[in-house]
Amino acid sequence: MRLETHYLQHLAAGYDRDAVLEELMQQYGGDLWRFAYFLTKRADAADDVVQEVFLAVYERMYAFRGESSVRGWLLAMTRNKSYSYLKTAFVRKVTLMDVMDVGSPSPSAENELLFREDARELWDAVLGLPLKFREVLILDYHYGLSIKEIASLLQLSEGTVKSRSHRAKGKLARLLKAPKGVDQI
Repeated sequence: MRLETHYLQHLAAGYDRDAVLEELMQQYGGDLWRFAYFLTKRADAADDVVQEVFLAVYERMYAFRGESSVRGWLLAMTRNKSYSYLKTAFVRKVTLMDVMDVGSPSPSAENELLFREDARELWDAVLGLPLKFREVLILDYHYGLSIKEIASLLQLSEGTVKSRSHRAKGKLARLLKAPKGVDQI
């Protein structure tokens, strides 16, 4: 059973919410976790955020109006819960950074090491961007959302999304060209 864009808006009361929730978790759980991680920069926070999102989905499943795709609805909730997490006093006072493990099979240990170094450098640069730029890049490149979808999800104008995307790409390019240890954000 693959959930389509407006599937949830047609659920009748009494439908097996557990089965629908399980399907949503299987289909979108990884994407939501990665998005929460990119926003919070913490694996444990991403775990908590995604758990909160799915609890909210379970409670509000019948409230889905179909104004966006299910994926967009879930990403918007993930963004809101991530922002709420980032606003807590604990997070403002203590910032911990978990190391992101990028694993991919390679033909040789040397190639894998080079790949990991390049990938880590790229993700470190992306994670070093201010949140408003980081989220636009992630939604565009990782999730493949259109400018219109990103604007809707972030509740911004399309022009603002284009501007942030352009500025984020420029900052990322400067970070990747900068010598090690030089921060140009």
